[in-house]
Amino acid sequence: MIIKGGQVFDAVLGFTERELFVDGGVIADAAGGEVFDASGCYVIPGLTDLHFHGCRGEDFSDADARGLAVMAEYELSRGVTQICPAGMTLPEEQLLRVCETAAAHRDSGAPGAELVGINLEGPFLSMAKKGAQNGEWLHAPDAAMLRRLMAAGRGLVKLVSVAPEEPGAMEFISEVSGEVTVSVAHTTADYDTAMEAFRRGAREATHLFNAMPPFSHRAPGVVGAAFDSPEVRVELICDGVHIHPSVVRAVFRLFGAGRVVLISDTMRAAGMSDGDYTLGGQAVRVSGKLATLADGTIAGSVTDLMSCMKTAVSFGIPLADAVRAAAVNPAIALGIYPERGSLSAGAAANIAVLDSELNLKAVFQRGERVK
Repeated sequence: MIIKGGQVFDAVLGFTERELFVDGGVIADAAGGEVFDASGCYVIPGLTDLHFHGCRGEDFSDADARGLAVMAEYELSRGVTQICPAGMTLPEEQLLRVCETAAAHRDSGAPGAELVGINLEGPFLSMAKKGAQNGEWLHAPDAAMLRRLMAAGRGLVKLVSVAPEEPGAMEFISEVSGEVTVSVAHTTADYDTAMEAFRRGAREATHLFNAMPPFSHRAPGVVGAAFDSPEVRVELICDGVHIHPSVVRAVFRLFGAGRVVLISDTMRAAGMSDGDYTLGGQAVRVSGKLATLADGTIAGSVTDLMSCMKTAVSFGIPLADAVRAAAVNPAIALGIYPERGSLSAGAAANIAVLDSELNLKAVFQRGERVK
């Protein structure tokens, strides 16, 4: 197949008009066959969402095989060709089921977005900054417990969140950071505590600004510590609700496009109508783009990653930077780049085509058009 006439994304050059060749499900240096006319369009790698909880009425934490299949199909329809769904703070027994269900889904070769990882957002978090997590099931950082979950996931657990101020957290980070990416999250940590966590091996900050102390001139907190740690990536929810447009612009300017990972953080109401839903066993009310618990706490997002990327551009982020943050950086974070998140020769032909208004026009998975 040949995709011709489009502006093709390149991680170094940005967008250049060139032909893109697909042969045997991968990007090739040359190919023949069907021609897809992408004139006036942008051709980008399929996105990778490394932090979302659910969509289309389903939740990853339910550990339901049918529900996970529904989620994977929906994500693919939105140009998200790789997914790393996130669990909530739950009892270990349920988290084990979540990991086992994910591994079975991966091994089944089911259709939909490719499941490339599991993100354990809980339960090693702070009660004071639990947000929409269920405080009854919070747990002290526990390396043995993490390893049981990793075994259940058969290699899929790629990220684990931790509040570094919790007792035993620093030792936990030191012990497991060589086995899984540790992300600082749902935390009251000050700058020095966060810096120590990063020094010990934490390499990510979960949904920057949310569920952590604010970034201020005398107390820079996790945000300042992440900025001062060049090896650390920061997640950003760009749904128009969680983060002000000015702050989105500031984050890209401060950290550079190479360190920002756009995430959706969607819950089960994504792709659904307004109404009442649940998240981590707690009631959630959805109205428009806003999802909240009964006490008004924001409870995840209802905006898929492709729409978050488009929102970032509407806030003034250059398209090439937004694509890097939604396609390249999460793939690097999960260790699947350049086989995923790239349009270089040899990469999987997972491709999204956007029109001039950034509306999704076509999606290809392993070279086959699926939308």
